[in-house]
Parts: sequence; C-alpha cells; structure tokens
Amino acid sequence: MQCLETTIAKNAIFEPLQAKKQQKHTDATITASVAAAAIAPTRALRQLMVTPTTRTIVNASTNSTAEASRSRRTASEVITEALREAILRGILKGGQRLGQEELAAQFGVSRLPIREALRQLEVEGFVLSYPHRGVVVSTLTPEEVQEISEICLALETLALRLTIPHLSEDVLQQADAILSKIDQETDLLGWSELNWQFHKTLYTPANRPRLLTLLKNLYATANRYPLTSYKAQSQQEHRKILEACRHRETETALKILEQHIEATAKMPVAYLKRENSEDASQEIGN
Repeated sequence: MQCLETTIAKNAIFEPLQAKKQQKHTDATITASVAAAAIAPTRALRQLMVTPTTRTIVNASTNSTAEASRSRRTASEVITEALREAILRGILKGGQRLGQEELAAQFGVSRLPIREALRQLEVEGFVLSYPHRGVVVSTLTPEEVQEISEICLALETLALRLTIPHLSEDVLQQADAILSKIDQETDLLGWSELNWQFHKTLYTPANRPRLLTLLKNLYATANRYPLTSYKAQSQQEHRKILEACRHRETETALKILEQHIEATAKMPVAYLKRENSEDASQEIGN
C-alpha cells in the first residue's frame, strides 16, 4: 500500500474510537484524551489532555508497549503525536486554529514544547502558519493529493529498485509478518502505521535515509484520508510485490507498485472533488 492508501470513507474518518481499557493510574494519557475527544468532537481541544502536567505527558503509564514507549519521549514529541492523531482522526478539522496559549494550558506545559510540536507538524504538512493569524490545520486540494501521488510514485519506485538487490530473507520475513498484522488490524490509524512499516522494512536495505525520511513525511500527509474498502485489494498487491522481491523480479515488482499507486490516487482525488462540489452547492443554496 502506498502513500495514498486506504479509500476515503467519510464516516470512517469521523468514526468514534473503540473504548480503551481502564488505565491503572488515574492520570489520563494523551491517547486516552484523544479518544475522549473523538466521542465529543466539539470538546476536542479541551479534552486533548485531562488534568495535564509535564510529568504526566512525559511519564504516561499505560498497559501497551507502544504507549509505554511514549514515556521516554520529550513533551514536544508526545504533543506532536497527540495533535497529529487528532488531525488524522478528523477531531481537529481543516481550517481550525491552534492557539499556542490555549494548547499550553490544555497540555499543562510551557509554550516552548507547543511551538516545537507545531513546527514539526508544519514540516509534515498537517498545519500552516500565517502572519497575524497563527497556526491552523491545513487542508488538501485534489491537485495537492495528485501531486503527492506523483511524488510517491517517483520516490517509491526508486527506493524499490535500489533495495531489491540487498533484500535478505530476514527482511522478507519481517515484511511478511507485518502483512499478517495488517490482516488483523481494524483501527484505521493502526493500519496506516503498519502500512508504512511494511514499506519502510522493504526500502531500508537500500541505505537511503534521506529518501526514507521524504517518504515517511509523504505517508503521514496522505494518511489524513484513511480508507477502508481498498484493504483487501491492497493486501493482495502487497503480497505480489513481496513475492516479486523474493524472486528478485525487479521490473515485475516495479510495475505492480506503479499501477497500485496510480490506481489508489484516483480515490482520494475523486472524493475531494466531490466534497468541494457539495460545499459549493451548499454555498449557492444559502
């Protein structure tokens, strides 16, 4: 699955998160706060953190290994992740202003980690900074999504061509194991993250860290449109790519990847055009 993977399903984007298990400690973690915000989007900004303190943010204690790793991150890294997740889930919407003072109050930190988090999100394309207006959640046009697809096509085919001669059996087994996890994943963002891990695993042996960083940022931007109906076909294409890599059939693998990227790019572009058309019709009606 490439940058613009998982079809656009409007209801899925705003789908409430499944209830999380009761935490051992009373301090709420950032992830739990984002989940609560998904249930009540109008209170999203206020509920990004509940009873926040810097210590709570940096040393959040949870029952999962993934969330436990957050405790070793800086406050700005954890805040970045929380805001990114809120944007990806549609809790924080395009055009919504993100005030530094308000965010600092909600997270219980100074403005410094907030500024650092917003700068990182701007690099990733999730927010835009305007003079005299501040920072707002960005939106993507159909043309921008198409451009992202074209860039992904060029970079991913390059990465795949470079990596195939260096793929070991261990790497191929790791990639196959990730596909098995994707089969079982039901959470949209979990699926998107595993999708990136699959491609990252394949491309890492190429030893092109800057190329990998560019692709990671493009994946993050494109995953603002996590889609569901394409999963089965996507997994079939993943396995075809992996099989071609296993047999060192470079041209076959590249052809499947290229067709896959081009096909999936049409879905979000069509969705955004339809949404823009509906918005325009509503404005005319009003």
